[in-house]
Amino acid sequence: MRLHLEKRPQPSRRWTYLSPLLAVVITMLAGGALFALLGKNPVEAISTIFWEPLFGEFAFYYRPQLLIKGAPLILIAIGLSLGFRAGVWNIGAEGQYIVGALSGAGVALAFYPLDAWFVFPLMIMAGALGGWAWGMIPALLKLRFGTNEILVSLMLVYVAEQLLAAMALGPMKNPDGMGFPGSRNLQEYPAAHNADLIAGSGLHWGVVAATVAVILAYILLGRHVLGYQIRLSGEAPRAARFAGVSPGRLILFCLGASGALAGLAGMFEISGPAGQVSIDFNVGYGFTAIIVAFLGRLHPVGIALAGLLMALTYIGGEIAQGNLGLPAAAIQMFQGMLLFFLLAVDVLTNYRLRLAPRPETA
Repeated sequence: MRLHLEKRPQPSRRWTYLSPLLAVVITMLAGGALFALLGKNPVEAISTIFWEPLFGEFAFYYRPQLLIKGAPLILIAIGLSLGFRAGVWNIGAEGQYIVGALSGAGVALAFYPLDAWFVFPLMIMAGALGGWAWGMIPALLKLRFGTNEILVSLMLVYVAEQLLAAMALGPMKNPDGMGFPGSRNLQEYPAAHNADLIAGSGLHWGVVAATVAVILAYILLGRHVLGYQIRLSGEAPRAARFAGVSPGRLILFCLGASGALAGLAGMFEISGPAGQVSIDFNVGYGFTAIIVAFLGRLHPVGIALAGLLMALTYIGGEIAQGNLGLPAAAIQMFQGMLLFFLLAVDVLTNYRLRLAPRPETA
């Protein structure tokens, strides 16, 4: 007898919801084995990552960090999910995140030290516009020359990183910074600071934007004709063309929307938790958001929960590095396992395991 995969007549709804949970469990087991190989107590390491930020001695400090870390992941992942559902693969959200941050910071630094109410709204618009413009590059190249949006959007990440370094060392460099790279600290510029709306809560305008994005995406996908076109294009491209759906318009919308949301995430981050333009500003949120989007099943509510879970691994991982001496690379590998096992378990959504007799050999 041998195991083989048998195609299901239609995707299993049960496995659609079970596979993320199973992937998390398998990731914890595999991660525990990895930590054991590194000479650490696997139970202590896993409990530190998942328990300490929520219920540990200093949970009062770490819980607000869930919102701070989770908001940019959710914002970016919501934008990515629209494209992924339509079969438009934006892998360059990290670049759009960087350009949105630079655009928002550029507005703030241009008005410095003016203390006016309109500075922050202008930064929001600039951040969204910057991310949108960066997302339009692969969109327009795909429509005009038939290029692959995966490769173009990914390559543009490296261009954005070089642009970030150039800005930190050049035009945006703090003139009062004694020669050190990096811009002025926007946390010290009240008109441009994305501060907590309630002190110590972690609730800032980025969290509000992420919440609004989840609600609007839910309404769009479930109640609007554009959402129907997005779902139809991803599930049945030929049927979508027969129904009069314009692939070009969907590409422009999906890449533009995901770019704008990634740009907003970057703007809220650089005006809040990060505080300044620096060479090491970007921390991989644009790539991690891909894991969040798929872990959340490309559903807005699922993405919100997955974003908080991924934020938990960020915070718990930092605690584990400090308390247990786990290397940062091990934590990053642990996070990457989540997507790997999710994709592996996802096979059971479309296939079932069957026992079959081995074929006879002559």
